[in-house]
Amino acid sequence: MLPLLTAPQIREADTYTIAHEPISSLDLMERAAKAFVGWFINHFPNKEKSITIYCGTGNNGGDGLAITRILEDHHYNALNVKIARFSEKTSDDFNANFNRLKQIHVPLSEINAGATIPFEEGDIIIDALLGSGLNKPLGGDYKRLVNYLNSLEKTTVAVDVPTGLFTDGEISANAVVLKADLVITFQTPKINFLLPESAPYIKCWEAVNIDIDKKFVRSLQSPYQAVEEKDIRGMLRPRTRFTNKGTYGHSLIVAGQAETMGAALLSASACVYAGSGLTTACVPASGLTALNCYMPEIMALVRNGVEIPKIGWDSFTAIGIGPGLGMEEDALMLLTDILANFKKPLVIDADALNLLAVHRELWREIPENSILTPHMKEFDRLFGSHTNWWQRMQTGIQKAQEHKLFIVLKNDYTLTISPEGKVYFNTTSNPAMATGGMGDVLTGVITSLLAQRYLPEQACIIGCYIHGKAGDELALPNRMNVVMPRQLASHLPVTMAKLMA
Repeated sequence: MLPLLTAPQIREADTYTIAHEPISSLDLMERAAKAFVGWFINHFPNKEKSITIYCGTGNNGGDGLAITRILEDHHYNALNVKIARFSEKTSDDFNANFNRLKQIHVPLSEINAGATIPFEEGDIIIDALLGSGLNKPLGGDYKRLVNYLNSLEKTTVAVDVPTGLFTDGEISANAVVLKADLVITFQTPKINFLLPESAPYIKCWEAVNIDIDKKFVRSLQSPYQAVEEKDIRGMLRPRTRFTNKGTYGHSLIVAGQAETMGAALLSASACVYAGSGLTTACVPASGLTALNCYMPEIMALVRNGVEIPKIGWDSFTAIGIGPGLGMEEDALMLLTDILANFKKPLVIDADALNLLAVHRELWREIPENSILTPHMKEFDRLFGSHTNWWQRMQTGIQKAQEHKLFIVLKNDYTLTISPEGKVYFNTTSNPAMATGGMGDVLTGVITSLLAQRYLPEQACIIGCYIHGKAGDELALPNRMNVVMPRQLASHLPVTMAKLMA
């Protein structure tokens, strides 16, 4: 896992690296600037484009000055530096790089507090104004400057963090942030890069390695972690000889109504494709023909109206409930019956979550380590309205600990929140997957992994990763604008085989 740090932890890690590598803070800044330029020149190879570097007078501004000097070494011929002198405070490393920059012939000017902002002619803006040290919303001269630069709609590249964006914590809906086409950030992505509030301000980001002490970073025990491919490779278990369908568990998918059989079919088929040895779908009688035609490998447990089918609880290793189930009396009776009789961890999704939001008395029956898989609206129905995703994440941590369960909060970077208060950000998926039915597929995948006796935490982390990875493999090489959920489900064995190779 890749630890994601809060702003104080970032400073702590920098300080430790400087003291124990050892390396001077100025040399660490130089290393960061070189890493930035290494990525920048790949994106912007045209050295005749005019580039304006806006620098504050702290360490982010020092980065900008060092970047300017290194770009000049790479023969970028149209550089221009503008320093925002909105305070008398300067950092030592800013001053050192300022003196270094004066030795070369790069135009340099200053914007003083209250002064008119000079007209900007550059093709590309590099934002090195404030960085990760921001602890309050922009105001005054910085706000005025950022609003002006945003109005130009220039190509903008931010150094580490766009000016005005908090690295962690709540982002106001009316925050003033310098919008970046690209953020080249140092060492690891900032937590807020992975939450939807960053979307208006960051088109894409890239984390570049600057050799911050990794052992110390791990020792900080951040509750926020990004899932990496090597983590999944280490968790997945290849099938071995002398195993059989019973080895890989028996899943029950309780889903679908006459009008919503698609959800049941997608969820149950994903369960099969993700490796469940046996899969049974509990569906209404009206959906039996559709089920048999769609995938004969899925067995059926038929529901007739409000009559609860007799379920042999010992037959099933894992149960997923909710996709397309509806909110009627039969759905409530099914959920109540399962909660009363099945004491292993459940996967609870969609309408089953909506039933829990209405019938609060059922919460005490949810088995420990069960997995809730809400999207944003379902999450708010369960736990109250929120104005931003940082709030949702903190509520998720609280509720996962309180109820001793896992919450998979679906989004671009889907969050798996554990009963121990850890948050795992999934790092696969793409916009082509924004199609109805994708959540049903994920429910089937996670249920399948539980049936195969992965631990609930592993089932969540692996399930989210391979779900997104299959979507990436379908969308990106083939340039598909839309990936259909059934395509993704059938591609899961290929994705898993690649990861286990």
